[in-house]
Amino acid sequence: MQTSRRSFLKGMGIATAAAAGGVFAQDTRYPSVSSVAPHFADKNEKLNIGVVGVCGKGWSDWTPMFNHGENIVALCDCDRNHIKQGLEEIAKKRGRDYAAKVKTYTDYRKMLDACGKILHAVTVSTPDHMHAPAAITAMRMGISAYVQKPLVRTIWEANYFAKVAKTCGVVTQMGNQGSDGGGLRRNVELLQMGLLGDVKEVHVWTNRPVWPQGLGAKKAAAGAADDIPDNLDWEAFVGPAKMRNFKNGVFHTFKWRGFYDFGAGAFGDMACHTMNVPFRGLELGKVTHAVCTKIEGFNDDAYPDKSIVELTYAARESRVRPGVTLPAVKLYWYDGNLKPSPDLMPQVIAELGGVPNTGCLIIGSKGIMCSTNDYGQEAFVAMKGEAKVLNANAHPACAESAIKTFIPRCRSNNYIEFVDAVKGQGNRYEETHSLCYADREHSVPMLEAMLVGCVAQRVPNTALKWDSANQLFDNAAANRLVRPYIRKGYEF
Repeated sequence: MQTSRRSFLKGMGIATAAAAGGVFAQDTRYPSVSSVAPHFADKNEKLNIGVVGVCGKGWSDWTPMFNHGENIVALCDCDRNHIKQGLEEIAKKRGRDYAAKVKTYTDYRKMLDACGKILHAVTVSTPDHMHAPAAITAMRMGISAYVQKPLVRTIWEANYFAKVAKTCGVVTQMGNQGSDGGGLRRNVELLQMGLLGDVKEVHVWTNRPVWPQGLGAKKAAAGAADDIPDNLDWEAFVGPAKMRNFKNGVFHTFKWRGFYDFGAGAFGDMACHTMNVPFRGLELGKVTHAVCTKIEGFNDDAYPDKSIVELTYAARESRVRPGVTLPAVKLYWYDGNLKPSPDLMPQVIAELGGVPNTGCLIIGSKGIMCSTNDYGQEAFVAMKGEAKVLNANAHPACAESAIKTFIPRCRSNNYIEFVDAVKGQGNRYEETHSLCYADREHSVPMLEAMLVGCVAQRVPNTALKWDSANQLFDNAAANRLVRPYIRKGYEF
């Protein structure tokens, strides 16, 4: 029998200090986690799924699983209008009688207390600060979790997530949807087999944020509270974060992403996509250093309007090519429509006419690769001495005769790959030792580096050294940002 959420929270032993009705974890230790029997299904069984976050990105997460034939047992959303929309969709597809049996909640804790024993899986598609509490609470009950990027909001949560997923033996999948594409997987193969030679420099850029950040966001959030609309459970929206005034049109529905308390800014929105090809392809691992070298709109409440962050990844041994040592890599992140210099990519400019609006440039000793979209599906390659890039699908150096195909291709999409994995079906990936290509062995290490970058944005123009093994920076201000604030009653 599975224990209730409140029962297993007792005796967690986390070192905490009272602070404004909440707690901060004071060191890198995590609550003790006991193994549980995962709620797996067999191949002929329909999954029972609980939805945490119904509309927006949530809609595109749970509806493919529902349309695949799986059962939606419960809908949870702080906005009752979103729940109503979800029920209408369910009724349209399976009838009013089916929809009437779906339980509804505005608080994920109540949903898991009531339905946790019968759930095989949850989808978590909320503001970033709710990802870890909802997913980790579910996983500790043996429930597998499909969690939207950026998986969690803080470094402490990322490593806690990995510990719980491993101990409880559940399946996880991060919602970096480009991972299911054959184009991305081919580009990863090209890099893993050493097409570009030694790679020491990568540039990744995005047009985000496309929501308020910087001083404008801070100003909008200030002042007296506005009236909370009847459809919104503001307590449930704030969740484990510090309680703050509701401001009409400032946080809900989507403008939360730019605020430190609720989101992870442009890094959290796009890096899981745009860094995916180089992270996988170059077999990147631990970040050792970070520095934010340019920033506009710096403040104490919201991420900046623009920034450039430099991340240093350590040298590492190749998993794909045993005996090969891969060099340390400098990765430069640009947001707010900042871009790398055109001088770095004359072959790209010659073919495409300019620097793409979003993309990734990988510079190696034998050539370059430029990914020109958010999801890494299309890439252009130029080998040393070539004047122009050529689409990787047409470049002779990228042909199957030159670079073998070895990463299994997704049979459907990353939503159904997750469903199949909970049923014990599908491809097994060497990278993640899992039936999911974006399970914890990929998602947590990639995310840790991104969140180190988020910390650098909050301590700008300061060189930070990061010790992943001990979860510590060499800077006191940065260390205060490793762990989340957890409001009383939302411990997980």
